[in-house]
This record gives sequence, C-alpha cells and structure tokens, in this order.
Amino acid sequence: MKECPSPRFKRIGLLYHPMIPQSRILAAEILEFLEVRGVSAWVGSNWDEAAVAEQAASLDLFITLGGDGSMLRAARMASRHSIPILGINLGRLGFLAELQPQAWHEGLERTLAGEFWLEERMMVEAEYWHGGQKMGCHEALNEVVVSRGALARIVRLPTYIDGGYLTTYAADGLIVSTATGSTAYALAAGGPIVPPELKNMLLIPLAPHLSLERAIVLSQGSVVRIKVRTDHVAILTIDGQYQVELADRDEVEVHASPRACRFIRLQDHAYFYRTLMQRLGFPSDESGD
Repeated sequence: MKECPSPRFKRIGLLYHPMIPQSRILAAEILEFLEVRGVSAWVGSNWDEAAVAEQAASLDLFITLGGDGSMLRAARMASRHSIPILGINLGRLGFLAELQPQAWHEGLERTLAGEFWLEERMMVEAEYWHGGQKMGCHEALNEVVVSRGALARIVRLPTYIDGGYLTTYAADGLIVSTATGSTAYALAAGGPIVPPELKNMLLIPLAPHLSLERAIVLSQGSVVRIKVRTDHVAILTIDGQYQVELADRDEVEVHASPRACRFIRLQDHAYFYRTLMQRLGFPSDESGD
C-alpha cells in the first residue's frame, strides 16, 4: 500500500454519537491514545453541528464513532474544510466506516504513520424553490428524495435533465442518488450498485404507477430539476436526516457540489466489493464458505 503524501495530523476531532454509550467511552480511550503520542484532539458530539463548525477550521482529521448516519453528518461538515474522515463503525451496517471497534488501535497507528490512501466521493447539492424564489440549499452524500408525505397518495413529478424534459413520474417519490448512495436507499428501491468513486447520479422512482419504472444512470455533471405536482404536502429529504415540506408547484434542483468528501482508507482498493458482499451476506470466497 502506498503511503499518503499528506502531512501528519496535528489536531484531530473525535465525533462521538450522543445516543451510543460505547461511543463516548471509545472517544475517551482514543483521546488518551492521541495525547500520549503528542497529538492534540477535540471531542464533541456528532449531532452538535454548531460546536463542530466552530472547531472545524482548526482540525485536520475527523474520527467518527458511530454508524453510517454519523458518517453522513460528518461528511457534510468536513467537506466545507476539506477534512478527511476516518470512521469507526458502531452501527448496524457500516458501509462507509473503515474500522471495526476492535481494530481501532492498529488502524489509528497506521493512520498517524501515513499508511493510508484518500478516497474522494462526490456530493450533491439540493436547492428548493417556492414561487420562483430559492428557499434553501442542502448538501448530501447519499441521496436526495422527493416523496409523498404522510398520506398514501402518489405525487406527480415532472423531471428535467440538463433543461430537457425527461418524464413525469407518478409515484411515491423519486430518489436522486450519488454513487455512494447506490448502496443505501437506492439499493432498497432496486437501483444499480455502482463504484463509489464515480461522479454520476442515479434516478430511481419509488413505487411508480403507470410511469417509467427503470433506474437511470446520469452522466457526470448532469443537473436534475424536479417539479412537484400534488394536492397534499410532499417532502424533500436529505440523506434521511433533513426534511423540508414541499407544496404544489415547488421545485427541487439537484447538481454536483463543488465540494467532495474524503475518507481515510487502510484496506486495498477492492475493499468496496468485499464489504458489499459481506453486508449482503454472500460467501467471503469462491469456496462458498
């Protein structure tokens, strides 16, 4: 494995999950580990974005102690300052994290020694508009979803790609996914699995009714515009963590973010497919064992 040319980390942010007791305990152990080695660290809640934002400019590495949700939160905060992320998995799936809890000591030793490579992943921005006025913008690492609200009634979503009309989805909703998100909600909805380093977006309808049901892979740099046609409240969801109510004739535009997320990787470059098969419960080798 080729050593990363990045300078050694001087101040590290330890982001614990406030609802997982083990996360706080592990943060304290890692803090002691770093201080013994002369590395400064700041400890904070992954959910306290204001506190993390205050510290971010002085940090050069995030270590997240949680599940994929923690990684998604960290990604949005880290991308603003080009801070790489090392994930220690304390969640259920752990598609994004690099280390399991029992391996953190060795993994962190290697990270401090520069024995890693940086994996860059595309993020997207979702702008939402009401009455022709831009109301807000959020970044996502996994996906942006426009969907029906609490009522079990479809929404109609006229969809445009790079300014050209594609189709009107009559469905429970529409997922606009990154390559990273292809193993998240998009996978559950029947979308394709694509390598995480790709800079393409995917369109996957949710329970389409008499409308286009196939997933579409968009070329790099595409811009997706979705118009909302509904007689009830629709919902815009960002990475499954932020939610915005949408009304009839509101619009959502999704495009690549100028920022990217960077993950610390200690495994070889084939790790993605190995992790994928493990998470899906397939055999770990050709023997079937």
